[in-house]
Amino acid sequence: MMFSTIRDNSNKRGNKKKSIKLWAIIAWLLIWGLASRLLNAGILLVSPISTANRLLELMREWSFFETILYSMSRIILGFLLATILGIVLAILGNWNKRVEEFLQPLFGVMKAIPVASFIILCLVFLSSRTLSIFIVFLMVLPIMYTNILHGIQSVDRNLIEMAQVFEVSLLRRIRYLYIPAIWPFFYTACKVGIGFSFKSGIAAEVIGIPDGTIGEKLYESKIYLDTPDLFAWTVVIVVISILFEKIFLYILEKCYLRLSKRAQQR
Repeated sequence: MMFSTIRDNSNKRGNKKKSIKLWAIIAWLLIWGLASRLLNAGILLVSPISTANRLLELMREWSFFETILYSMSRIILGFLLATILGIVLAILGNWNKRVEEFLQPLFGVMKAIPVASFIILCLVFLSSRTLSIFIVFLMVLPIMYTNILHGIQSVDRNLIEMAQVFEVSLLRRIRYLYIPAIWPFFYTACKVGIGFSFKSGIAAEVIGIPDGTIGEKLYESKIYLDTPDLFAWTVVIVVISILFEKIFLYILEKCYLRLSKRAQQR
């Protein structure tokens, strides 16, 4: 009964969402268009229509999709590596207090150092092609570690002791105690981490300028003062970031709900 209550409560916390309203998007597009018209300087602020037209032109070229896939693959790889290692380190940190104390200063420094400083330092010993993977990994790892560790530590100690007294297996403890407690923390970490992944990954590409990446396109549009290109590629970054976030979190939720249903049936 207690395990079921914890699972239900954590499920409710993890599934609270606030969707963006359509009217708000339209309002901001109108504000953007009005600001562009008042400024009347296309080199500084292009209109939404000009941006959309340029985006449609880019979509006619296959290299446009190759560029998106190339950048996305590296950003997603860095995010997944940080997620896996963050889980492992959080488990070790909870298991041994010394590990948590040892990692705390490191992650504190990683959170404080600006992304640009990390990128410039990493360019000394990394190639520009692998730079975005490593930068995304460094930016997301502290978020994953901290959130998952807090989730593990949030489990009621009385329930853990009760499970030990009744000799509940480790697998059952993970399923009924730890996963429901960690879920809202992990969900939040993924949501925040994906946003950081695309911001830091694209920033690394803009500074490192590897061939065939979104960062290279942004850098070229800045060099040639091609504002329509700059806005079009910025829209692409926003769209692919939102799409990946929605798809990834949807898969996570489905997996968690399926696990919860199996636990209820048993």
